[in-house]
Amino acid sequence: MAKKRSIPGGLVYSTDINFKLSEDVTDDTVILTPAEQNLRIRLDTKHRAGKAVTLIQGFEGKEADLQELGKKLKSFCGTGGSVKENEIIIQGDNRDKILSWLQKQGYSKTKKI
Repeated sequence: MAKKRSIPGGLVYSTDINFKLSEDVTDDTVILTPAEQNLRIRLDTKHRAGKAVTLIQGFEGKEADLQELGKKLKSFCGTGGSVKENEIIIQGDNRDKILSWLQKQGYSKTKKI
């Protein structure tokens, strides 16, 4: 099966001689340093069959940075988890462990709820 190519803006053909295809880069994502991040750590059991998970909320930045932070936290805690809807989900009650690790990494405004 042939691989579909994505064309920016859906442009297929132009009759303009001076036309140049340029990608519109509109990355309005604000990049905050770890010290400026306002992260909140809380325990949640809703809709999880009674199992406890630790949620890290309030991250502002690129999705790739959030994914990377989630991967590091999962590795540090030695548990599974995921990143969904701007939340990092870590299996189990790891609030104290995550709080101490984040503060060592420079996330000084992090609070446990």
